[in-house]
Amino acid sequence: MSRAFIRKKDKSWMHTPEALAKHFIAYNAKFLGSTEVDQPKGTEVVRDAVRKLKFQRHIKKSEGQKIPKVELQISIYGVKILDPKSKDVQHNCQLHRISFCADDKTDKRIFTFICKDSESNKHLCYVFDSEKCAEEITLTIGQAFDLAYKKFLESGGKDVETRKQIGSLQKRIQELETENSELKKQLRVLEEQLLTAQVSPGGRSSKAPTDIFDMVPFSPVAPLVPVPASSASPPPPPARPADIRKDLFGAEPFDPFICGAADFPPDIQSRLDEMQEGFKMGLTVEGAVFSLDPLDGHC
Repeated sequence: MSRAFIRKKDKSWMHTPEALAKHFIAYNAKFLGSTEVDQPKGTEVVRDAVRKLKFQRHIKKSEGQKIPKVELQISIYGVKILDPKSKDVQHNCQLHRISFCADDKTDKRIFTFICKDSESNKHLCYVFDSEKCAEEITLTIGQAFDLAYKKFLESGGKDVETRKQIGSLQKRIQELETENSELKKQLRVLEEQLLTAQVSPGGRSSKAPTDIFDMVPFSPVAPLVPVPASSASPPPPPARPADIRKDLFGAEPFDPFICGAADFPPDIQSRLDEMQEGFKMGLTVEGAVFSLDPLDGHC
């Protein structure tokens, strides 16, 4: 591997300055991954990183995992690594943080670059596999460096500070977008809980009281409300419940407290009257036998 943003004298740049300054150049490649390195540049440094990531990729391939495909967008502001379908940015490597770029002369499909991470300040080596464009991608990154350096000289160094501010703002925008998506998820959860509460607003407290088996106690008749006794007239008998059940023969159950004379046929009613008169006479005789009143004179 040997190329660190050095343009060959016998080879001109491949793209127009406007394409890299106002737009970007896109390439498709396979992303082997990234790994931390000790030095910001060096052929041996990237060679060890490539060997390490190739070994890890062979292990993942034996487990059935495929090498993910990515899209590279190269401009004078940096190299973006995106998902080719969703266009989500996976890594945004700003150009002033890239310190080394090279393609592998022994394996013409492999190219790498080293970038300093903005959060951890560690140097990470990114390794890619492109069957036909490895050398072209390396030259495109070198051309982006050449144009950025010329722009730096023309602006007197102000452009670098501007790019740093833009980079920090882009990072903040990504953080806010992530936070916004999390808040949307929490809002959906709260809306579902609110709808559930509206279906049963009282919850369990609005239901009838239950026993230890979470069942409503059985009550065949309505509860009786006691009526205070009056000296003028006896209390009326309790009303027959409207929803009283019948027995298996289709007859209403007998209740001696609420049945009247009109409830029986004449012959049965006359027999009941005779039994009632005999019961009263029996009480009178029995009272006379056990009367011990000395004033009465009877024994």
